Amino acid sequence: MQTIIGTLAVLGGLGLGFGLLLAFAAAKLRTNEDPRLETVRDLLPGANCGGCGCAGCGAFAEDLFTGKANVAACPVGGSELTNKLAEIIGTEAPVLIKKTAFIKCIGNAEKSRFHYIYRGVDGCLASSKLSAGGQKACTFGCLGGGDCVRACVFDAIHIVDGIAVVDPNNCTNCGVCITKCPRKLIEPVDATKTVRIGCNAQDGNKFVRESCTIGCIGCKLCVRKCTFDAIEITGQLAKINYEKCTNCGVCIIKCPRKVIM
Repeated sequence: MQTIIGTLAVLGGLGLGFGLLLAFAAAKLRTNEDPRLETVRDLLPGANCGGCGCAGCGAFAEDLFTGKANVAACPVGGSELTNKLAEIIGTEAPVLIKKTAFIKCIGNAEKSRFHYIYRGVDGCLASSKLSAGGQKACTFGCLGGGDCVRACVFDAIHIVDGIAVVDPNNCTNCGVCITKCPRKLIEPVDATKTVRIGCNAQDGNKFVRESCTIGCIGCKLCVRKCTFDAIEITGQLAKINYEKCTNCGVCIIKCPRKVIM
């Protein structure tokens, strides 16, 4: 009995000693912490999405004071947060252009042709590993498996009629969905420039006509009708130069395939 009591006393003493040591170390380290760090932590959204390139909001706050992170790196906070962080850090805030993710495919279940009906593990990555690169005849189109939906912590992407669609009001352009799409269909675009080409097919007229009723066939009509030289054909696919685009909408009206929105 005395042995047990003695053992417990020793363990208790060790526990108390280690506790005091840890408390002392924490207090010592806290004195070396920049007093502005806690203010920055409180300002950050706490989404921990990784869009800033750091492991989370806490890591981003620390990296700001070591020069590893930029005050404009948080996509969730936007201009308002950037300005506040710049004021705290003592630097000039850059002018930000709001961006949103865009999925380059509007070939929904009604407009696309399918090789077969896929019934298996949920997800685009899984179905893309199957015969012909997935059930969809267009090997560039959205598979609608929802990998991007599950990756988005802001509820900004939904599957609508078989394809993924971004809600620009919820999108923060964190970039997580971009890394999850096996077909590389998602890209960030200037949110103020609303004209979009909803296609990523790059195999030209014959291939597109066989696989989708709405895909871009590279006819160049939009190029000829754009008076701002804002559209070009790259790899038989129309691309918009958003630095030149004025949102005039002429290309939307003239596109024979109605792939420009």
